[in-house]
Amino acid sequence: MLKSMTAFARVEENHNIGNFVWELRSINHRYLEVNFRLPEELRAVEFDLRKIIQSRISRGKVDCTLRLRPTIDSEVNLIVNQKLLASLLEQARTLQQQVPEAAALNPVELLSWPGVTEQSQIDQAELNRLAKELFEKSLTVLVENRQLEGERMQELIMQRGKQLEELVTTVRQRRPEVLAAIRTKVMSRIEDLQIEVDQNRLEQELVFITQKLDVEEELDRLNSHLQELDTIVRSKQAVGRRLDFLMQELNREANTLSSKSADITTTQAAVDMKVFIEQMREQVQNIE
Repeated sequence: MLKSMTAFARVEENHNIGNFVWELRSINHRYLEVNFRLPEELRAVEFDLRKIIQSRISRGKVDCTLRLRPTIDSEVNLIVNQKLLASLLEQARTLQQQVPEAAALNPVELLSWPGVTEQSQIDQAELNRLAKELFEKSLTVLVENRQLEGERMQELIMQRGKQLEELVTTVRQRRPEVLAAIRTKVMSRIEDLQIEVDQNRLEQELVFITQKLDVEEELDRLNSHLQELDTIVRSKQAVGRRLDFLMQELNREANTLSSKSADITTTQAAVDMKVFIEQMREQVQNIE
């Protein structure tokens, strides 16, 4: 089944550590390009997150943003080194006695002294685990949305493929009529000119004209490409690049058919083919 490269996913969960919000956006891209926006305390898990997404997605530009709002209980608290603080206070009082004119002691300055305070740390392992678990849930939602959009694209592509098959059948069925019309036109011109012609030479020229305008090979290749299209869109693999190449091949055969056309019906059919192929190509650009 086809998967689109364009999708969005948002998953939010509350835990004792805080509120986690993952937002994933993906658009079409030739290769896989992943960008992360993470809180500073979760930078270390980016490598693991990249491995996770590379195992699930093969193409597309994916922007991944995590917003973390810690709960009140998990907010960082200051821990005071009481022994060091007592020593500093004692030294400050001694200095105050020796230099009476010195400014009064500022408690905030004492707290900024190296080693007086330290920050309590949240459970980093738990934080990393929760971030990765929620990321996998968000990625699952993104992949599902890409698949839903891909199913819509697949339906449109198959419809256009069916219309192409009908056009190929129409052109093939008209070939005897077209060739007969060419022969009639040539014979009519000869009669109008009222000249003697070598019948063998005339037949040779008619054969040459018929071969020049023969489009059986183009019609056969179009049918072959359409059969391949049906096989590709049912594949479970990433097939965007294969489909893009197939669109080029279909368009090449439609152009050749148009250049060899000897009647307005075939010309119109070739034009319609190119329109359908272009509509499919626009969808293929977004397929993984």
